[in-house]
Amino acid sequence: MARDGFSGFSPHTIRFLRDLSLHNDKTWFEQNRGDYEKYVLSPMRSLVTALSGPMLAIDPYLETSPSVGKTISRIFRDTRFSSDKSPFRSNVWMTFKRPAKRWQDAPAFFFEITPASNRYGMGFYSASKETMDRFRQSIDADPDKFRRAISFFAGPHPFMIEGDKYKRTLDPDKPNELLEWYQRKNLYLVCNRPIDDRLFQTSLADDLCEGFGTLAELYRYLLELRASGPGK
Repeated sequence: MARDGFSGFSPHTIRFLRDLSLHNDKTWFEQNRGDYEKYVLSPMRSLVTALSGPMLAIDPYLETSPSVGKTISRIFRDTRFSSDKSPFRSNVWMTFKRPAKRWQDAPAFFFEITPASNRYGMGFYSASKETMDRFRQSIDADPDKFRRAISFFAGPHPFMIEGDKYKRTLDPDKPNELLEWYQRKNLYLVCNRPIDDRLFQTSLADDLCEGFGTLAELYRYLLELRASGPGK
């Protein structure tokens, strides 16, 4: 049974993204626009709608409108400042984030499909040095508070910590379990998965709901860094 209208993606979704990566031009896209709307955009909108209630329970200020440019990525690429002039993206994603001018420097939840994989998680898209410095200062000031925010790491969970690290050790006195976070130049938690049947089932929405719920306390911790900084 579909969850709030979401019944999963389709093998046609992956086929469209693969074909788009091979035929990345406007003529091909216009000839296949119907497949984009049916197999990519429509289920993505349904998934956003299915998750909107649980996401607003985590943060009532999150953007949850199932619209391109709000929660759903644009398929058209902005090529003005890029050396890659291909007009379309061959991946699609959704994000739940608070509306803000500097959204790249605020925590957000995400889910993405590429022709070969899918992934979901939470963190910064591109945290500034100032934000990550505040993150380290927060750990220094109250390490127990941070440990509570990451307490889910003590049990089973599907997430990996990602984000570039400093090569030099910033604080040799920090225990290893904190250094794994403390050394980051950017920070996000992600579950990486291959294309499998789970993507094509209603239960995908349940997976994301459960995963985002697991990350909720850490999201709120990172959100406090944003609230205390500039451009909030």
